[in-house]
Amino acid sequence: MHNTLLLATRNRHKQRELEELLSPLGIKVISLADIPDCPEIEEDGQSFEENAIKKARLTALHTGLTTLADDSGLEVEALGGQPGVYSARFAGEPGDDEANNRKLLRLMKDVPAEQRRARFVCVVAVSDPNGETRTVCGVCEGRIAFGPRGTGGFGYDPLFIPAGYTQSFAELSAEEKNRISHRARALQRLPELFPGWP
Repeated sequence: MHNTLLLATRNRHKQRELEELLSPLGIKVISLADIPDCPEIEEDGQSFEENAIKKARLTALHTGLTTLADDSGLEVEALGGQPGVYSARFAGEPGDDEANNRKLLRLMKDVPAEQRRARFVCVVAVSDPNGETRTVCGVCEGRIAFGPRGTGGFGYDPLFIPAGYTQSFAELSAEEKNRISHRARALQRLPELFPGWP
């Protein structure tokens, strides 16, 4: 592996977050925005780990660059772990945050407060061009609110109240959310994947 890491996303916010986290290791981060001919990869795995590994491996194979990919979503205990890997398209295709939230609230309408436990999960996979892949996972435990709260964030943020808080993710500042979120917790473990880098 050399000291350039390709992020399998076109999201510049994620790229900046990773640049800050990996800067002490001397790792340069680029994204798919820098490689426009890279094909879209279908996320058809049965788990967050399968999807993250598939994206990382296929992108690394296509580009010849060590690649990082992540997959994340919401698991609700009372719904047997749904929406899980279908979080982004829970209410159908194409993905629609408001429709997903409405469906989740409809399914949870008779669930009492003490049974509304949920967690956000993020799996990060790093693959080299030879297919060697490692993963780390971050989890944020919490519960589902009885209605949307707050205007920040995206996705299920207005419905998710992290453990130890009374505000939803959508009511927290971006800085606070990014400190405790599932993605932040996975990214904090990234140095575990780079012993001896570069």
